[in-house]
Amino acid sequence: MQYGICNLSIVPLRFEPRDPSEMVSQVFYGEHFKVLEQRKKWSRIRLAFDKYEGWIDNKQYLEIDEATYKDIADKPVSLVGDMVEFVSTENKQLLPIPFGSSLVALDVFRHSYDGIRIEKKGAKSKLVETAYLFLNAPYLWGGKTIFGIDCSGFTQMVYKLNGYKLLRDASQQATQGEALSFIEESEPGDLAFFDNDEGAITHVGIIMQDNYIIHAHGHVRVDRLDHTGIFNTEKRTHTHKLRVIKRIV
Repeated sequence: MQYGICNLSIVPLRFEPRDPSEMVSQVFYGEHFKVLEQRKKWSRIRLAFDKYEGWIDNKQYLEIDEATYKDIADKPVSLVGDMVEFVSTENKQLLPIPFGSSLVALDVFRHSYDGIRIEKKGAKSKLVETAYLFLNAPYLWGGKTIFGIDCSGFTQMVYKLNGYKLLRDASQQATQGEALSFIEESEPGDLAFFDNDEGAITHVGIIMQDNYIIHAHGHVRVDRLDHTGIFNTEKRTHTHKLRVIKRIV
């Protein structure tokens, strides 16, 4: 088994081992992973954080040994706590890194960091407050930053920044937590999942106070939530059909 870690700001995780292939997610600075298959230009990896798999360019990560992988996994969480921060490289160059990047491998890279850190689990009441930091971020399939984010990347990042682990896709996240029977039972920070005409869960958002929901649809936005689903306040119509509400504990 081979191992690796992302030593760049943020790189695409692709569905297939080629540049034109769709981006299914992103790998942040400091994220470590197992290398499942390695080819001349590409590697298929499994991220340690959420076990998500995809292809990454071999030029965009650093190979590490098993001992280093385990050492990184055992260290306490330390995340970048502002929208964009910088590390200083061994050559005194500045490298921008995004919100939520892991800082536990600074010694592996020989980088230094003086910015804001998140090092402890936040209260669940902070989830909505964190979600608002992404307000108006444009929708981007596979994205996880304020410069482009998809619905499940949004919920995953909001929860990650508060010390919770969510899986990557909406359908995967829907398998986690405790199901609630009614909207009235929900609390701010709970997750609402929505399905398509075939019954597949394709969308997720974070429930707010007074039957509002914040979610990524075109951009991160706030809409109304009722027993039918999401009511778009601009279009004056329902855009998503409610399937289930989950509480992550």
